[in-house]
Amino acid sequence: MPIHQPQQLTDVRPDRTGVQQAEAALVEHYPRLVRLAYVVLPPALGRHRRVLAAHALVQRALPPAGSSVRSPRVPAQSRRSDAPAGAEPVPGAGQDRGPSGAAYAWMRLRVLRAALAHERRPRWWPGRLPAPAALRPTVPVVWGLRLFPRAGGVDELALDRALSTVPGPVRAAFALELLEGLDERAARALLAEAEVVDPAGALRRAARLGRPDRAGAQAMLRSGEFDPCTVQTRPSDLLRRRHRVRAVAVAAALCVVAGGLAVAVEEGTRGGDRTPAGVFAPVLDPAELMRTAAEQWADTSRVDFTAWPARGGRTDDDGLLGRALRAWAGPPESVRVSTTPGTVAVPPAQPPRLLFAGEVDGAAVVLFHDGGVRVVRYAEPLSGSGGAALDFARTDDADVTTGAAVVVSRTGDSARFLLAPWIDGTTTRDLLAPDTPGRPLEVGPDGITAAVDRPAAGGGCVSWPVLQLRSSERIVENHAFLLTDLGDLAPAHLTYTPKPGRGAPARQPREATGTDALLAWARTACSLRTLAGSGVRAVNNWAFAEQRLPEGGASASWLCTRADTWRGPGRVLVQFLGPAASPTDPAAVVADRDDTALCSRFGQHVLAGTHWKAASGRWYVLAAGSRAVTRIEASGAVRGAAGGPTFAVRAPRDADVELTASLREGGTLAAVR
Repeated sequence: MPIHQPQQLTDVRPDRTGVQQAEAALVEHYPRLVRLAYVVLPPALGRHRRVLAAHALVQRALPPAGSSVRSPRVPAQSRRSDAPAGAEPVPGAGQDRGPSGAAYAWMRLRVLRAALAHERRPRWWPGRLPAPAALRPTVPVVWGLRLFPRAGGVDELALDRALSTVPGPVRAAFALELLEGLDERAARALLAEAEVVDPAGALRRAARLGRPDRAGAQAMLRSGEFDPCTVQTRPSDLLRRRHRVRAVAVAAALCVVAGGLAVAVEEGTRGGDRTPAGVFAPVLDPAELMRTAAEQWADTSRVDFTAWPARGGRTDDDGLLGRALRAWAGPPESVRVSTTPGTVAVPPAQPPRLLFAGEVDGAAVVLFHDGGVRVVRYAEPLSGSGGAALDFARTDDADVTTGAAVVVSRTGDSARFLLAPWIDGTTTRDLLAPDTPGRPLEVGPDGITAAVDRPAAGGGCVSWPVLQLRSSERIVENHAFLLTDLGDLAPAHLTYTPKPGRGAPARQPREATGTDALLAWARTACSLRTLAGSGVRAVNNWAFAEQRLPEGGASASWLCTRADTWRGPGRVLVQFLGPAASPTDPAAVVADRDDTALCSRFGQHVLAGTHWKAASGRWYVLAAGSRAVTRIEASGAVRGAAGGPTFAVRAPRDADVELTASLREGGTLAAVR
């Protein structure tokens, strides 16, 4: 067992660290500092801007020539006890007592402060708006190229998404522990030096990231996915750049002419159909819209909205497309605008991709895809005086299932969907009728489905219609999946994770088309109403435990229903499925948690409890944990303990009981509420 010496705060160097030593530390440890900045910077910047910003922060962290600065105070310490064997020594972690270590520690603090400042706003700045560009670090300019680190695997992508759901201080704490090898005390002190308001809280949240395989998470952070010094390059859109050069030249000539002919015009005479300021003219030109070839979806490894061809009877109607683009760039008051949470309604920065333009249910509808981030729907009535509508939804990192359909029209209690070109089979079924097979759903030649009933928004929950789609065998074999309309443009993907067998490894989410999955969703579908309009990407039902109940041994199941949003944060409902007279009796929701990693790959342990009444009239406290739980203890109004992942004890109906669990690899787990 490693023995740790007591830690104390000491000046890493009592005298003044010279600029030359800081320059030497920068040159020697440049890749490490850039990687640290890249991890801490907001992932919302996008990979290209984050690469440039990381290099800019490090390169501008040096003080002016001829100046000198005092070293920061950091804890003198040893390397983390949980650092992997053979891990590369970290400057500033246990070896920052010399001039080189002190200089590195000072540079690291400068980089950390700058990266964290990128996400901060001044106190006087409105909270809903991003920080103005003038208050952010400027980045190098790269014309005509896009830079991004080498793509990693599924695990690296999942870690990057998890980091995008937490604030900068939590990413900083995560990086300091796993990249820099600092222990908790050293990391807390350094975060405090970097002006983090709650260093301890940031460390607690960071400790939940990457669990249970912290060594694997450390290896992923050191992989090419998070290395902004080893990048791939690709050109930006060459044709679009050529058109922009021409447009800028023409615009410059027009400005010269207009400058000589300009006259004062009263504000009341301004108006008409004008191009909003600051928007490139080609962005509003229907001729510049991107269009995908009809069969490209079958010949690409990127099966998402970028593979959708333009469909519909009005794809060549420049008048309709122009009105849709102008409404997007600057919607007038007559246009109703709606956005799903986490989606911005800003004008397009480049010509979007056209997905659909046609007439549906008495309206002219246009669907755009904006550079991998958003789907935008424009609809105007074909007759009457009603106004147009403009809807925005996030769709970043969509795939075969989450990019399989878009709501193109809603009327009354039904909706029509535009399906992806790779969809071969279409049916609709009712989740509250798990034994009833799906019914065929008619699809028109342009990919528009017949009207599909929508789940009831209020009142009784007597049915829950869903789409059951099947992908073409040209991209994947025997792949059927479920989608449900939760009120957003993109329907949510429903999955199911069965409980592991005895001695079997943890299982991964799978499509919710099997018997067990449909039976579980039959009892939990009505809980989906609480997720309406919240920008949900996918919902998974995880059967994490099965329990034999007291007084007769009937079986009950515990489910963790996790809803992941397009913007990252998730919501968790823990549901108890006791014995029921009907396969559609709703489960009891025993816990509800927002903005949590629970029941995901970064929160694989869960413990929950509830009060339960037996047929005899006696009340019990029941508890169950996931597969790594080895013991459950109750304290408070009732005390008791049981080995294994389930627990039951007699207790009054309203007894206040605290539940904790012991985990197989060590540590404890509190019950989710």
